[in-house]
Amino acid sequence: MAKELTPDVMILDISMPDLSGVIVARDVRKLKTHTELLIFTMHDSEQLVREVLSAGARGFVLKSASTENIIAAVASLLNHKPYFCPGITDAVLRGYLSPGGHGLGEVIEGSESLTTRELLIVQLLAESRSNKVIASMLDISVKTVESHRGNIMRKLGAHSLADIVRYAIRNKLIEA
Repeated sequence: MAKELTPDVMILDISMPDLSGVIVARDVRKLKTHTELLIFTMHDSEQLVREVLSAGARGFVLKSASTENIIAAVASLLNHKPYFCPGITDAVLRGYLSPGGHGLGEVIEGSESLTTRELLIVQLLAESRSNKVIASMLDISVKTVESHRGNIMRKLGAHSLADIVRYAIRNKLIEA
């Protein structure tokens, strides 16, 4: 639909029923349209903000934000300017400026060595997606998903899928 309709602004939730808002954002960016992407979610972790920024979103508003914040976000994006609700801006700046903080788009803080792609796969695994479904969603091979999954388990010291799900819940990659 994004390709056909080429909207000025798309509002995406991270926890949509079939696809993660991050995956949709990446797919829209691949279309090379001028559509601006606004993430509207209840999740406020710094690592999630980093993930959606690397996926191409330029706006982030919490569901708890005021109506004025939502209107301001859409207006800002219509003018091709980024918008982050105040609490999110503070969190991103604190993480970015803190000693030993990582720049945006690098390895996500708190997960020590998981890449953004690996975090996305953790989220999809925790949502009970099979390797085959994840491969299809991300347009990669099943073997690549299996390789990522092995790396994730090694990096997290995980011994089972349940360990990955616990990690995803603790780090607010999925709703409990």
